[in-house]
Amino acid sequence: MPDMSASASLAMTHLVTFAEVDQNKVTPGVLGFIVFAAMALVVWRLMRSMNKHMGRVDFQVKTEEDASGAAGKAGEKGPGSVGGTPKAQRG
Repeated sequence: MPDMSASASLAMTHLVTFAEVDQNKVTPGVLGFIVFAAMALVVWRLMRSMNKHMGRVDFQVKTEEDASGAAGKAGEKGPGSVGGTPKAQRG
């Protein structure tokens, strides 16, 4: 079993060299983690909200025949006028 303690001490020697902190090195620390976590939370909430709003969008494509038929039913409209029916009147 002396081999295990030798390998364990060798492993600890390598870990200690990684644990040494250089005082001249800048690290993000706790404040960096808090800012990153807050940004991740905000992005998650935005994505959740976007998915909810995209679920409400009606993705039906109007063909040229449907568009001309709707314009004929609604009467003549001048340029710049907004066509279509309100969302509450759609079937």
